[in-house]
Amino acid sequence: MKRLEGKVALISGTARGQGRAAALRFAAEGALVVGGDLLHEEAVETQRLIAREGGTALTPGPLDITDEASVRSWVADAADAFGGIDIVYANAGAVRFGGIGSQPYEDFTFTVRAELDSVWLTVRAAWAHLIDSRGCVLTVGSTAGLTGSLSNQRTAHAASKGGVIALTRQLAAEGAPYGIRANCVSPGMIDTDGSRANLLADDHPMRSIARHIPLGRTGTPDDVVNAAVFLASEEASYITGANLVVDGGWSAVLPGPVPDAAN
Repeated sequence: MKRLEGKVALISGTARGQGRAAALRFAAEGALVVGGDLLHEEAVETQRLIAREGGTALTPGPLDITDEASVRSWVADAADAFGGIDIVYANAGAVRFGGIGSQPYEDFTFTVRAELDSVWLTVRAAWAHLIDSRGCVLTVGSTAGLTGSLSNQRTAHAASKGGVIALTRQLAAEGAPYGIRANCVSPGMIDTDGSRANLLADDHPMRSIARHIPLGRTGTPDDVVNAAVFLASEEASYITGANLVVDGGWSAVLPGPVPDAAN
């Protein structure tokens, strides 16, 4: 039997990157996927890819994760289509990088709304359905929520992702009486179209970060999704309030020169 057979999974940000990888994988594991993204046509293409593989998916319409009405409509469409919601995977987000001395307040609030408020809005809208299903919540944190960075000015990103990790723990506490589990996956440097255009670009200080990651490479969207599938499955039925770091050991070690060979 597939690990998520018959579960209704609400996944935001399914147009590309980690969201598309999550939608494809959850569907392959038997979930009925409800996706959504502001990039609606690309999210619909994800739905088509799922259908070609024999899976079931729905993409009701453009989703603005920072707009309460848009999120409520998306959740209601999912519940109406499939009779309930078992998994909320609050994946979508957007970031504007900048340091404390230079970042405009507008960019700070944009990032916090897109990365933290959006999680609260999504889970809040689906909470009653999760109570009914004794479901689970998956959030996406970051190593930015755990450590500072000497090479990336990311004040707003650090604040919002730290908030996501803390919010997840509180959701675990509030959800426990209803059988709801809540866990966070915190990626390190993941190779996506977005990161290649920014953090991994040739002119960015973090472009050579793979040399400082103990496992010697940047991650892939599938690395993150593997962790998410586990946390959403019955294999993790006794895990809640956890923050699973997926970063190749990056946040576990101090920065320093890479040795020529292992000793």
